Amino acid sequence: MSSVMESFANLSGANSVLADAVVHSVQKALTMCGASARCVGVATVPLRDKGLVTGIIGVHGRVSGFITVNMSEVMAISVVEGLLQEDFGKLTSQVVDGAGEVTNMICGGIKSQLAKTNFSFQGITVPSIIVGEGYSMAFARGLDFVSATFEHDNPEAVMLDDRLLSVSMCFLKL
Repeated sequence: MSSVMESFANLSGANSVLADAVVHSVQKALTMCGASARCVGVATVPLRDKGLVTGIIGVHGRVSGFITVNMSEVMAISVVEGLLQEDFGKLTSQVVDGAGEVTNMICGGIKSQLAKTNFSFQGITVPSIIVGEGYSMAFARGLDFVSATFEHDNPEAVMLDDRLLSVSMCFLKL
């Protein structure tokens, strides 16, 4: 784990195994999309996601829970364009489907990273995508929760919120 990630995990009280799995998986998935982002924070409490597109995948195995990938419209378009090597320029059904695939790639990476840990899971659900803002998610107490926020280096994204991607994991150990 990088010293920056160790600092984030230590400061937030986050489980370093989970934090490292998220960071590694996001970086690998974005590389496949011709993009990159740096981790700018890790939290152990739910934060309000600001992005317009949220992918959700359920997981089950040694843990049960879900992983969410939240991104701005600008970021969703950018990473899906990179993944599919096609220009969309706006949020379309293909971009929404592509955001589901990016969510799947990140979750698959997390699954691989956690395979030999106490947080391993064997199964994942098909991704569901929420398009819209202002929804709230509730989390039960006593679960292992980690959220990592990334800033995408996109010169066309002027506003900070347009450059953000966050990945949250909420697990119950079985």
